[in-house]
Amino acid sequence: MATFATSEQLLVIIDPAARQTDGESVRIAKDVLSAGATTKVCLPDGPEEFARALGRRGSRRPVVVGDDRALVRAVTLLHRQRELAGCALSVVPVGGTALAESLGVPCGAVAAARAVLDGAERPLDLLVDDGDGLVLGALGIPPAPVRAAVAAEPVSVAPGRPWLRTTYRSLVRTLAPRPARLTAVPAPGPARLRVDIDGETLVDLDQPVEAVTVTPGSGGVARVEVRPLSVGAEATPLTASGRSVTVAGGDFRYRADAAVSGPVRRRTWTVREAAWTLTLPAGT
Repeated sequence: MATFATSEQLLVIIDPAARQTDGESVRIAKDVLSAGATTKVCLPDGPEEFARALGRRGSRRPVVVGDDRALVRAVTLLHRQRELAGCALSVVPVGGTALAESLGVPCGAVAAARAVLDGAERPLDLLVDDGDGLVLGALGIPPAPVRAAVAAEPVSVAPGRPWLRTTYRSLVRTLAPRPARLTAVPAPGPARLRVDIDGETLVDLDQPVEAVTVTPGSGGVARVEVRPLSVGAEATPLTASGRSVTVAGGDFRYRADAAVSGPVRRRTWTVREAAWTLTLPAGT
């Protein structure tokens, strides 16, 4: 059952990538949170400082300001410290936010920060694999097509009179590296995989598949969809649900939330019911 979050003591951990990606949204989120609660703001320079800040939170409720990777990092750290069940997390998404939004977190710094202050703590299921990796939102096999960065374009600073660039902010923007250009990377082709759910085979190696999707649902059950390879007319997806999902076959890669892992020949994911808690807008 959801409980309303308290916003008296907040530990606001601002991921360094968020500060580089969208400093204005970070500033807005910090202002809204500070106006509504007693906050301690941490500006870690990297993953190690991020982990230290989270580990020293004390009685403060942690608020992650950052992208999906920062959210997954926080949940993973708490899971490995065996503190996940007793720590309600909040997030203000800045940067890549597809996972956070799929979980019900509002987009936009103001709306997300207000949800931190006024929202409700919602217990959520997740998947844990046999390598102790986590899936909060969705698992995809093979990974969906990704966009990979190529070399960033060099930046030149105009000679002449730099003081005419009126403000410090404009100078910083001039000196900042331009975003890397992106190019599409095609997804792998069909795979031959065996998919077992709670010990029952849903599809075997003799049936090539285009994709397997596993999503933690609610009540300790995962939703599984397998799209067989279609020739001509589109094949009907195979769907099932269960507490344990095992995928085996040739070497395969998979996308878990914001990261691609593998290759592996076999992996089992198990649902952990109400394993973590996320602050979401009241009523969702």
